[in-house]
Amino acid sequence: MAFHQNVQRLLLLGVRLESPAQGPPPQPPPRLQPLIAAVAPAHRQFDERAVHFGHRYRSGFWSIYLLSAVAVLCAILPLALGWDSHLHALHPYAGLWAVAEVCVIGTVSAIYRLGHKHDWQGEWLRARTTAELTWYLPLMAPLVDFGQTGSEPNWYLRVFDPGRHPIAADEVAKICTLNESLARTALDGAWEDAAFVTGYAQWTIEILEEQRRYHHRIASKQEALLHRVHGINIWLFGLTALGALTHLLVHTLWLSLITTFFPALGASLHGALAQSEAYRLRVTSARLVVELQSAVDRIRHALDAVHDATRAASIKATIEEALELILEEHQDWQMLVRPHHLPLA
Repeated sequence: MAFHQNVQRLLLLGVRLESPAQGPPPQPPPRLQPLIAAVAPAHRQFDERAVHFGHRYRSGFWSIYLLSAVAVLCAILPLALGWDSHLHALHPYAGLWAVAEVCVIGTVSAIYRLGHKHDWQGEWLRARTTAELTWYLPLMAPLVDFGQTGSEPNWYLRVFDPGRHPIAADEVAKICTLNESLARTALDGAWEDAAFVTGYAQWTIEILEEQRRYHHRIASKQEALLHRVHGINIWLFGLTALGALTHLLVHTLWLSLITTFFPALGASLHGALAQSEAYRLRVTSARLVVELQSAVDRIRHALDAVHDATRAASIKATIEEALELILEEHQDWQMLVRPHHLPLA
C-alpha cells in the first residue's frame, strides 16, 4: 500500500464508509470478446504505469506537507526538552535536532526535485487517460462506422467532437489501428443481430453500474476525509488557542511546542487535502452517481422498447450519450487535477 493510502487509512480509522454491494462482473457479448482480449495487454500496461506514477505523485505531495510539519517539530523540540540549556545533561546532543531538521528539509527537496524531474503528475495523467480510453475501446467499437476507408485511425475521433474530450492520444490511435481489422470483422452486421444489440446494451448497463458504484465509494471516502480532517483541525487549533491562553499564566516551553507544532500540523493536513481536491472530487462523484443512474435508465428504456426498426438506433444513441458522459467525466478530472502539482506543495 502506498504512503498516501496509509495516511488516509490512518485518518479514517473508525470510520464506516458507505459502499454499495459489488455486482457480478460485466458480461460482454460474444462478438466483442476477441477484441477485449486483444486490447487487454495494452490496457494492463498503461494501467500499471498509471498506478505507479499516481502513487508516486500523491504520496509525494502528502509527504511534502507532513514532513514540513515534522521539520517544525524538530526545530522546537530541543527548546521544549530543555536541551538548549548548558545545564542540561543532553545539551551536547542538541545539535542532532538541527541535523534532523536539515535531513527532513533535504527529504522534502529531494521529493520535489524527483517529482518535478520525472514529471510524476504528467506521467500519471497521460497513462491514466490512455488506460481509460483503451479500456473503453471494446465498448466504443460498435458505435464506429468501419465501412469508411482512409478515415481517422482513432475510433473516438470518428464518433465524438475532438475538442471536447481527451481522445487524441497517439497510443490510442495505434491500438485502434492494430485492431481495426479484428473489430470490423467481429462487428460486421452486428446491429442487425437482435441478440448482439440486447447483449451489448446489457453489458453497457453493467459497466455503467460498476462506474456508479465506484463513484459512490469515492464520494463517501472523500466526504469522510473532509469531515475527519476538519474535526482534527478544530481540535488542533482549539488546543493551540488554549495553549496560548495558558501561556499567559504558565511559562513553559512545552506550551510553545503546542502553539507552534499543532498549527503547522493542521495547516499541513489542510494543504494536502486541498491539493488532493477532496471537496470537488466528492461533489463531482456524487453528481456522477445520479447522472450514471439516469444514463442506465435511458438505456433500459430503449432496451425495453418494441422490437422495430428504430429500437437498435435508439439503443445506439443512448449508449453513445452514456459513453460521452464517461469521457466528459474523465476530462473534468484532468482539468481538476492538472493545475495541482508538486511545486504547489
